[in-house]
Amino acid sequence: MAQVLEFKLPDLGEGLTEAEIVRWLVEVGDVVAIDQPVVEVETAKAMVEVPCPYGGVVTARFGEEGTELPVGAPLLTVAVGATEGSSGSDPESTGVSGNVLVGYGTGAPAARRRRIRPDRLDRAVTEAPVSGAPVVEAPVVEAPRVEAPVVKVLVAEASVSEGPVPVVSPLVRRLARQHDIDLRRLAGSGPDGLILRADVDRAIRTAEETATATARAAQAPVQAQVPAAAPNGVATAGDAERIPLRGVRGAVADKLSRSRTEIPDATCWVDADATELMAVRAAMNAATGPSAGPKVSVLALLARICTAALARFPELNSTVDTEAREIVRLSGVHLGFAAQTERGLVVPVVRDAHTRNAESIGAEIARLTELARTGKLSPAQLTGGTFTLNNYGVFGVDGSTPIINHPEAAMLGVGRIMPKPWVHQGELAVRQVVQLSLTFDHRVCDGGTAGGFLRYVADCVEQPAVLLRTV
Repeated sequence: MAQVLEFKLPDLGEGLTEAEIVRWLVEVGDVVAIDQPVVEVETAKAMVEVPCPYGGVVTARFGEEGTELPVGAPLLTVAVGATEGSSGSDPESTGVSGNVLVGYGTGAPAARRRRIRPDRLDRAVTEAPVSGAPVVEAPVVEAPRVEAPVVKVLVAEASVSEGPVPVVSPLVRRLARQHDIDLRRLAGSGPDGLILRADVDRAIRTAEETATATARAAQAPVQAQVPAAAPNGVATAGDAERIPLRGVRGAVADKLSRSRTEIPDATCWVDADATELMAVRAAMNAATGPSAGPKVSVLALLARICTAALARFPELNSTVDTEAREIVRLSGVHLGFAAQTERGLVVPVVRDAHTRNAESIGAEIARLTELARTGKLSPAQLTGGTFTLNNYGVFGVDGSTPIINHPEAAMLGVGRIMPKPWVHQGELAVRQVVQLSLTFDHRVCDGGTAGGFLRYVADCVEQPAVLLRTV
């Protein structure tokens, strides 16, 4: 006998409350093993493969690729004990994982995908309940391909059901209450008419669109409206592209907006002669030899300078507790660095940077950068920073006024290093010049402290020996 278990989107950690379905790894009719990854989702911080704690046959999937689901929403249903020829003791078909699905699951290797023939899937599921799990009758699958869910609209007044509302998720009920949606007027798109989050969202959008259209009609003047025209005279109404702010892009937008709203920031900048720093880097790399591993990067040297500067000016390695009205100075430096990827801007964090030398910082930056490019950074590797280093010089620009990475108190920006006329030892010469900019939270310090920090960084760039005197 087989019993249907519902697997819901688990808590992914780090305070994340929702995720977007990027790619399904299984289809209806596939046989899955315990803790086998079944779907790839994108949170605001990372790409995650979600493992299923049940072993059996996939009988339904909830949500198409590109759909956002809240934590606790149904992902799929699995008929436990439904594999053909199972004796009931095969963990691939009858087992349930004992692991807590928080974060990335157990990381067990994925089993070979098998599929129940569509004409036998209906016989693989019974209505026997399982303690603690809702029972969902699996639909008869006519083909391996999964069709998009049927879009259903609000039921007419005369057909309002008098029986129990087919809703399992408390999140769906709460969402409906918050928006005054009568669940008895909805036709669910789930198995046996189960009302899903998508059904309530659709009803909310319909109600909002109706209200908006009514308001516009009431406010519209009698004369015909002429579409707004661009400067070249071409009407643009309806031609604009709308791009959802979600995933990494949405998280960045929220964080930058919060930073601008909450932090009274100020920026100071200075030009520095980086000729000696470049010479020191070349000498360090030449001394290590070609087989000594990765070369020391300019970013690694600047990161090491930052940790030394923060030791002298700890005010900038802090955060503000707005509720307690306190400045919290942090003992350790967890250095974030901005990295541009195909998925958008991310800020990996080098833990305990104050305990590392330039080579160690450089190696960790290289490792985290590679993970960022492949989309494999975990949420923990993108959080907890206390100070950020932003090298926008790689984009070929000289200066910028960076936005602080909330809830940090400061960010150092570095422009491109390029040959420029410079007065050196009383004579005009061509030197390698870089612009450094510091954006800081004016609540944690005044301009004197910020200027002292930036001047110390510039002095170390111009004369790296200054750093040796402070080690």
